[in-house]
Amino acid sequence: MSSMLTHAIRNLPASSAWAARVFARSLSCSPQLQAAAVQPKSKKTLAKSGVKNIVVVEGVRIPFLQSGTSYADLMPHDLARAALHVPRDVVDYIVYGTVIQEVKTSNVAREAALGAGFSDKTPAHTVTMACISSNQAMTTGVGLIAAGQCDVVVAGGVELMSDVPIRHSRKMRKTMLTLNRAKTLGQKLSLISKIRPDYFAPELPAVAEFSTSETMGHSADRLAAAFAISRLEQDEYALRSHTLAKKAQDGGLLLDVVPFKVPGKDTVTKDNGIRPSSMEQMGKLKPAFVKPYGTVTAANSSFLTDGASAVLLMSEEKALAMGYKPKAYLRDFVYVSQDPKDQLLLGPTYATPKVLEKAGLTMADVDVFEFHEAFAGQILANLKAMDSDWFAQNYMGRKSKVGAPPLEKFNNWGGSLSLGHPFGATGCRLVITAAHRLQKEGGQYGLVAACAAGGQGHAMIVELYPQ
Repeated sequence: MSSMLTHAIRNLPASSAWAARVFARSLSCSPQLQAAAVQPKSKKTLAKSGVKNIVVVEGVRIPFLQSGTSYADLMPHDLARAALHVPRDVVDYIVYGTVIQEVKTSNVAREAALGAGFSDKTPAHTVTMACISSNQAMTTGVGLIAAGQCDVVVAGGVELMSDVPIRHSRKMRKTMLTLNRAKTLGQKLSLISKIRPDYFAPELPAVAEFSTSETMGHSADRLAAAFAISRLEQDEYALRSHTLAKKAQDGGLLLDVVPFKVPGKDTVTKDNGIRPSSMEQMGKLKPAFVKPYGTVTAANSSFLTDGASAVLLMSEEKALAMGYKPKAYLRDFVYVSQDPKDQLLLGPTYATPKVLEKAGLTMADVDVFEFHEAFAGQILANLKAMDSDWFAQNYMGRKSKVGAPPLEKFNNWGGSLSLGHPFGATGCRLVITAAHRLQKEGGQYGLVAACAAGGQGHAMIVELYPQ
């Protein structure tokens, strides 16, 4: 399939008192957004008869930081609990997503809840679905509320890439476990004598597919080549992401970011990976994965990131009874899976038409798009695939293409390439950013989409709450 895909796709068209501060703003539109908000044209609501309306009341995240910086000495639950400053006594359930688990706190949602001062009677569990883990956390919360099991759910995600588990080799682990069961000194000495130098070689974690043994970066490079995405196009898109993120940060638009006082260090107030460069500087970097001729570099890839995020979900009835002004409704959503070898990063291409059809919308109905940017080449390949009748007919079983999102509506406040990508926390950022953009730009519908390891993907429709 790979050679066929490469040959055929080259000719496709291109596509151009902290808690109080956080939740007081839920009672009305945030001032920055309210002042600039444009009243949207009236469109139909996506409410369904007999189905509860579920709303996002608020969403926050601590600053996303490059791994190895200010969060390096913390644990994942420290970051997660920092995003849990919500009214503790009304929360029925907590769900968190994460990818690379700290073995001491494998149910990081529970540990974060206890650390943040929630009642030990508040249930919490952790989910994992690669880069769409917090998406899964949110839709799990939606399901709990829709089923009448809960009225108020906190859904979030966390990742700490500064301290990932590094294991002993399997030979050493097996020897150590056997040694633990040895009863006599002779048995212990016999086992120790069998240890060889290669036993001490550690198993280092890698962002790689278990089923294919291929790193995500290598897959992104192959995908870019298959869709004829040049190095120049990837660098241009990455520069766009950083430039827009810097503009949004300087303009006070990233309202989901809340300060975090790092124990023993200064208070962190903003993302530290936003670094607009120049095409000349970016062009000097060497390929990061496929050497020496690859096109994916450190400059056009998302960087290893530490961070946490959370959204407060309620039934609309509960939110209004508590006096909150919701930001948005969470409407239809879908999950998709495809070939993890050649279509690992094409989740948005497969998920977008399905969620639009489910909601009864077209691409033209969507006012803001928030797509996860794992790599610039991955984003551009998805846009190209979505704009191809040939790809739709030959790989998706569709009669025609869904069309690519117009860039003037696409990731206008930056994306994962610039803001950072804590694997388990990105989904919540996408949703709350879509809601904030709808408030500011005057639209009604947002579409959030993301790819994930394992060849999976997610898409969701976000509808602006009436202002």
